[in-house]
Amino acid sequence: LHYIDCSQSQICIRDSYNLLLTNNSLTKYEDILYSIIKEAQKYNVEYAEARFHSIKELAAILQNGEPKPTFSIEKQGIGIRMIYDGVMVFASTNVFDQSLNELIEKTILRAKASKKISKSPIKFSNEKSLKRDWAANEKENLKNVHVDEMISVLNEVDGYITSFNSDVSIANRTLILDTSVEEKFYINTDGSHLLGRVPRVAFYSQIAAKYDGKLSAFSIPAGYAGLGRSGGWEMIKTFNLDNYIPQQLSIASNSIKSKSEKFENDIDVIVGPDIAGLVAHESCGHPFEADRILGREAAQAGESYLEFDCYGTEIGSDEVFVSDDPTIPESMGFYLFDDEGVESKKRKLITAGIITDLLHNRETSSKMNIQSNGASRSTEFDKEPVIRMSNTFIEPGNYELEELISDVKSGVYIKNFMEWNIDDRRENQRYVGFEAYRIKNGELDIHVNSPVLELTSKKFWSSVDARSKNLDFKAANCGKSEPMQGAPVWTGAPDVRLRNIKVGTRS
Repeated sequence: LHYIDCSQSQICIRDSYNLLLTNNSLTKYEDILYSIIKEAQKYNVEYAEARFHSIKELAAILQNGEPKPTFSIEKQGIGIRMIYDGVMVFASTNVFDQSLNELIEKTILRAKASKKISKSPIKFSNEKSLKRDWAANEKENLKNVHVDEMISVLNEVDGYITSFNSDVSIANRTLILDTSVEEKFYINTDGSHLLGRVPRVAFYSQIAAKYDGKLSAFSIPAGYAGLGRSGGWEMIKTFNLDNYIPQQLSIASNSIKSKSEKFENDIDVIVGPDIAGLVAHESCGHPFEADRILGREAAQAGESYLEFDCYGTEIGSDEVFVSDDPTIPESMGFYLFDDEGVESKKRKLITAGIITDLLHNRETSSKMNIQSNGASRSTEFDKEPVIRMSNTFIEPGNYELEELISDVKSGVYIKNFMEWNIDDRRENQRYVGFEAYRIKNGELDIHVNSPVLELTSKKFWSSVDARSKNLDFKAANCGKSEPMQGAPVWTGAPDVRLRNIKVGTRS
């Protein structure tokens, strides 16, 4: 899962991939970025960085067989951060002329004004300088894909839905196919010089169905997640939509028709990768963001149930292993260098139930006197880099799903979900199952309608006693910060078994 050198498929030298940035514009922006750094250094800043950031996105939408207006966006500009006299300030612009010097001057004045209310000086961890050009592999360049081709794919998917034969009728269907290309050109006063490119392809859907006079809403994939990968147009084939859509429609139909089941006593619960992956994201990823723990997100996205000195704390059973890894090839959260010039790597957040790492940027790692683990990202040029997840997942275990089921006398297998919520400390949470089955004497029994799993994060992690061998990922959009930054990520997990859990019903 990790690259070693430029011979591997997920990192390429500049000449081997087709940049939206031309050679002329590369030189132009390189000169501009270095001029910004040079101008900032005139004010004796402790640190400065400049990031040219370009986003090009195209989304095709099909609603009930009719194409809707195409969503198209192109956004590019430069984000600038400086640390002056212990105060960190951010500025951005998409005007590349002499006004840049004026922008730097005004930003320094803001730093001087902010010094009066600054509680403690901001320092960055010392990191080595890096000079790399890198990219996600792209065989079929997305810039050559026309919206008509995207609509054609959605029409095929719509045909699978309309031809589906069931007593559950489809009342409404919205299908979305999204392509994007993100490019970043980054330099800082440490001497780092980084040029990166990540193309992405994703599919989403929202479906309303009617059965027995009642409307139900669901999505394919379930839980309003997506199928998504980094890479070129060739990624669309990896979704296997011709098989996946009919299969999921059949499962959704049976789930909608199922009856509620009451569980009087605590039972064993097996949650599928969709739920377990979301738990990894919400109950480990977010509360493990070091800036959130320190209160940076308190008024924006919430707080954390952890303390900053939580390293070595037992949080779950010895079967709990959770990681965050931006280097996974073809992942939605793929990147090899973050937006502070730090090389990315796999972060082992929980190891055998013990907290072994947090998600850090250079500021929070400096507070701990450690090196940053490269978790700082920005989604657009006019947004500051903040600590973000990439691909957060529960590591696979040693069992087949059938083995997990066979050791349950009375329980429920909740494969995916239809709704969920969690508090702003990421502690109390609730998941309502969609595809779910009763387990009786070690075998799957009848479909169960909307079982409810409501528990704390620590209760979930402490109740884990086994994990299956499979590892499945779904595409998601992770929200954080103010203004809101929606970052592409993967959530993932194997099937996970919990012992002695209270399960409720929605109805």
